[in-house]
Amino acid sequence: SSSGDEALRDKRARILSRGLPKQKPIEGVKQVVVVASGKGGVGKSTTADILTIPSFVLTQTKEVGLLDADIYGPSIPKMMNLKGNPELTPKNLMRPLKNYGIACMSMGFLIEETAPVVWRGLMVMSAVEKLLRQVDWGQLDYLVIDMPPGTGDVQLSVSQNIPISGAVIVSTPQDVALLDAHKGAEMFRKVDVPVLGLVQNMSVFQCPKCKHETHIFGADGVRDLAKTLGLDILGDVPLHVNIRETCDSGQPVVISQPQSDAAKAYLKIAMEISRRLPAPPA
Repeated sequence: SSSGDEALRDKRARILSRGLPKQKPIEGVKQVVVVASGKGGVGKSTTADILTIPSFVLTQTKEVGLLDADIYGPSIPKMMNLKGNPELTPKNLMRPLKNYGIACMSMGFLIEETAPVVWRGLMVMSAVEKLLRQVDWGQLDYLVIDMPPGTGDVQLSVSQNIPISGAVIVSTPQDVALLDAHKGAEMFRKVDVPVLGLVQNMSVFQCPKCKHETHIFGADGVRDLAKTLGLDILGDVPLHVNIRETCDSGQPVVISQPQSDAAKAYLKIAMEISRRLPAPPA
């Protein structure tokens, strides 16, 4: 009926008039960088974990934090070799756990290691809000957020509720991964988050015996995607057993094997990200 259509139009107008939520900075944090991918299993968390360390190690003047926003599959506690529950401040804020000079917060600190998070969307969003707002981050120059895979509620909520200086998209050169990486980059553009560039992970495997190089996941797929999107490649990371072993042991390769090719690749990417970030607010 016409009255029903009019009521529907009024409801839509009221919803649209609210607009997007106003972005509110995280107290004490100067700049936020998100590391994302469209698909799981492409090395996003490994990249986010390792990239926080060069910023601290190279300068010794920057305070850096790492937030694990993957509620269902938190991996930062193991990769950063951290266990335990956060202490509470007198203001009832959680204190991040620290290792390698990096302040870390994750759902993995709040649940048993093998306990599944069987939650619906609203509970997940509430948890993300708490990890963002109910943590005493102190004074950070950078907060790196390890985003969950995909382009769902968590990505949209984080992008719309806090000011983000830039996003880094991680993908392997495989066509299936590239399809989702493309979607991830476009999502950030839609919510006005600048994409700093792409990281081509697992780009090449070198046989440790004969040194023959094999492009297991394809060659230069991320570079081709970068051209399509009009973005730059921040760097290439090889497929190397040392990266897996050091992350599993909680001793990231830039700490345990700083002279390795893998560590140098991550250092280069960290420097590229730092160069592309806008000047922090005074």
